[in-house]
Amino acid sequence: MSSDYLYQQLENWLSEGIKAQRWRTGDRLPSIRELCKQHDLSKATVQHALQRLEAQGLLEARPKAGYFVALRSPVAEPISRSRIDPPRPATVSELLLDIMRRSAAFDLLPDLHGGELPASIVTLNRSIARALRRQQGEDYQYYDDPEGNLALRQQLALHVARRGWQVDTDQLCITSGCQHALFLALMASCKRGDVVAVESPGFYGVLQLLEQLELQVIEVPATLAQGMDMDAFEEVLERWPVKACIVSPAFSTPGGSLMPEASQHRLLDLAESYDLAIIEDDIYADTAFGVVPDPLKALDRHNRVMLCSSFSKSLSRDLRLGWIAGARWHTQIICLKLVTQLASSRYLQQGVAEFMADGSFATHLRRQRHELHERRDQLIAQLQTWPGDIRVSLPQGGLAVWVELAEHIDTLKLYPQALQQGVVITPGPLFSVSGQFTHCLRISFAHPWDERRLKALKQLGEMLS
Repeated sequence: MSSDYLYQQLENWLSEGIKAQRWRTGDRLPSIRELCKQHDLSKATVQHALQRLEAQGLLEARPKAGYFVALRSPVAEPISRSRIDPPRPATVSELLLDIMRRSAAFDLLPDLHGGELPASIVTLNRSIARALRRQQGEDYQYYDDPEGNLALRQQLALHVARRGWQVDTDQLCITSGCQHALFLALMASCKRGDVVAVESPGFYGVLQLLEQLELQVIEVPATLAQGMDMDAFEEVLERWPVKACIVSPAFSTPGGSLMPEASQHRLLDLAESYDLAIIEDDIYADTAFGVVPDPLKALDRHNRVMLCSSFSKSLSRDLRLGWIAGARWHTQIICLKLVTQLASSRYLQQGVAEFMADGSFATHLRRQRHELHERRDQLIAQLQTWPGDIRVSLPQGGLAVWVELAEHIDTLKLYPQALQQGVVITPGPLFSVSGQFTHCLRISFAHPWDERRLKALKQLGEMLS
């Protein structure tokens, strides 16, 4: 009996067991050792069978935990538009301001604060407090270096090097969050009236920036699995004079898409051919449930990619510390930082640098990724109990899923109804300037699914019946 036949036998046995629900979604399969013993197979044969099932999407490997039956979302092919509209001024609904005032951009419940601090944040606070105590003499009277604290930039360089991008500290500049980094990138590469391409659906924060800078926006259709459609993007470039393109290759909001490497190469080739800037929003990469993807910047051979990120999604939104690698616009970006921010807090940067240097940030990320993975699975399991035919994205990182409801449902009209019951939703039209996605909404799994949030999910589902 050949080894090929043996692994196929095990593969079929496991596949049939999953279909018969011997193991249900989220269940852990027997360990490799147990399967070897049970079926009298070698370790290599068992691993090969498991890897084939993982490639088919039936299993999910979790480091140091084993193989689990993969969660399969009720999503078919994510939304993609059939037409491309001409450039237009960016406008953002005032509804976004209402959501932000309720502190519910990544929550279903307004102004829900309190609870016990995670151990990693306690450690972070101690590092920041030590940095503050170390201030000497008249240190408090001086501004930070324009590029930001050197120790923090050194730690960031080490951090991104683990993802395949080697960067010198003088290529990095500390900012006041990722939104500030994106703002600087747009200011450096565009002038009023220029056309900027964005993913659709895409990040409403980018639309805010485009509106304030009086830039024209053109929406490029994107799928929730692989991000921006490169065929559509090439069509856009052939028809209009695009100056810059903003993309999130790693787990873009709202659906958590992950751009394939082939699409990334094509994006960079198009940028070179049409002479435009690429602004990479890399803020979600560190939330990856599995291997953290390399940044698009790692493939940049022509110094056209400005990478923007921050600690807001991976550590704390309250830090307001981000960074940018400005490529050929870097010197101009540093000057613009002096105009828009002047300087960052020295002791905050020193504290975060220490938190990274002693390994606490890496430990935090490992724990956070596991927690986010579980919360995503809990959320999708709850959404599958909602009435009607809904479709949900299945991101492998990020903080949210994209929910497509029946077409007759208007989430903008649903917003005040939900608010009356104490539930805050993020309607789909906020992620576009063209008035589409009215029957869609983004739901975050950034917070634990406690009794209050589960109740809010249930209430929201009942409103749809």
